[in-house]
Amino acid sequence: MNRQPNLDFLRRAIALATKNVTSGRGGPFAALIAHDGKVIAEGVNMVTATNDPTAHGEVTAIRAACKALNTFMLAGCELYTSCEPCPMCLAASHWARLDAVYFGAGAEDAARAGFDDAYLYEEFRKSPADRSLPAKQFLRDEAWASFAAWIVSPNKTEY
Repeated sequence: MNRQPNLDFLRRAIALATKNVTSGRGGPFAALIAHDGKVIAEGVNMVTATNDPTAHGEVTAIRAACKALNTFMLAGCELYTSCEPCPMCLAASHWARLDAVYFGAGAEDAARAGFDDAYLYEEFRKSPADRSLPAKQFLRDEAWASFAAWIVSPNKTEY
């Protein structure tokens, strides 16, 4: 990363995370998206508030930023998050094409507070059949039809 992070943005994410806990709304995670030196979206952990296991602070911020910019790609934007992103949020950051991710607390800090993602990293190293949530492939040839349709579709939007 060549640019310098705006530590005030990171402080804002940390403050949002703390407020999320003290208000009783959710977990100790929050994030914001900046574009051209301005905050365009904020998000807090809303997993328990919405009964949505994907409603992490980073994901809610990404969703809000995409809505604000009317796009599904956030190239030119930076993510500031109170804690190192979990595997899902890191993947979402890649899919969103963010330019940079800046975080406060580390994964080890989250683990110390009871949010341990280490097992996910271990699971990802295993073959699908050996994971605690087994995955088995069926109908591969039939499933290819949707990709074949995508390849020839004149209406697709590349991402």
